[in-house]
Amino acid sequence: MEFGIFDHLDRGSQPLREYYADRLAFVAACDRAGFHGYHLAEHHATPLGMAPSPSVFLAAAAERTERIRLGPMVFALPLYNPLRLIEEICMLDQMSGGRLDLGFGKGASPIELAYFGADPDRARDMYDEAYGLILKALAEGRLDHRGTYYRFDDVPLALEPLQRPHPPVWYGAHAPDSAARAGRLGAHIISLDTAAETRGLAERFRRALHETFGARAPERKIGLGRFVVVADSDDAATAIAGRAYPVWRRSFNFLFDRTGTVPSHPRPMTWEGLLAEGRGVAGTPERVVAYWRREIAESGADYPIAQIAFGDMTRAEILRSVELFADAVMPALR
Repeated sequence: MEFGIFDHLDRGSQPLREYYADRLAFVAACDRAGFHGYHLAEHHATPLGMAPSPSVFLAAAAERTERIRLGPMVFALPLYNPLRLIEEICMLDQMSGGRLDLGFGKGASPIELAYFGADPDRARDMYDEAYGLILKALAEGRLDHRGTYYRFDDVPLALEPLQRPHPPVWYGAHAPDSAARAGRLGAHIISLDTAAETRGLAERFRRALHETFGARAPERKIGLGRFVVVADSDDAATAIAGRAYPVWRRSFNFLFDRTGTVPSHPRPMTWEGLLAEGRGVAGTPERVVAYWRREIAESGADYPIAQIAFGDMTRAEILRSVELFADAVMPALR
């Protein structure tokens, strides 16, 4: 079993220069600890995401790490010129020594899309068109496409990815149809939903994967993302999570509160509410191990993903959580 990290890179109270230094130290600690992958969200005009250009942050992370895989979760395709993104993907894959993973999406927030002048009603179609042409161009080394939203006339690519035909692709699944779509594409998936909901996603994903590829079906991960705080006592971990989670949630709701709208995937107001939904755990390694065993068994997922850094957690709190997770949680679950 391998383990991942999900990070919104949401803003705390530090000056940004210090914040970025601490977050890069966190990624380096995850690398040393043996985490398989670091999955970074993309958001704009909100304190929920201090990496509006995931490529910039991941390039810095690549220079500070050796083994951990790095990738966006996700690039919001309607906000990119495909040619520019293809070139950045090639650079990142080469600079990281072939450790890049790719996550593509239509953009989680219609508000953010609209700030860029992108029509949220067309985001799905733009995503579908861009997804196909990007992977095709990475595989062929040239970009030739005439579609509804993008047109490229035999553009040569002077760069190529290190991983061939392209880096592995990840897909955020929130519904059985999207899980089946990912299976047909041969992508990995990540769910942030409840264990019961994820069970349905996992079943649809595996069925579609094997119906599409048969005996040649590739090994693909089913990730389950959870808020995780590990500390030396249950009380200490609960206190950290109870303080930090509301800070994260204010960032999560920032644009929706500002515009008087409601998120499509709301989160509870309190840490206790999140626990009631089964979406997080705080405690000693023993409590965290017991929690993950239940979640994995109920969900059918095989790739636990921990959101360890969030809200106003301090550098010391984050790094201690990483240390305890690596020293006691990983070995027990493996």
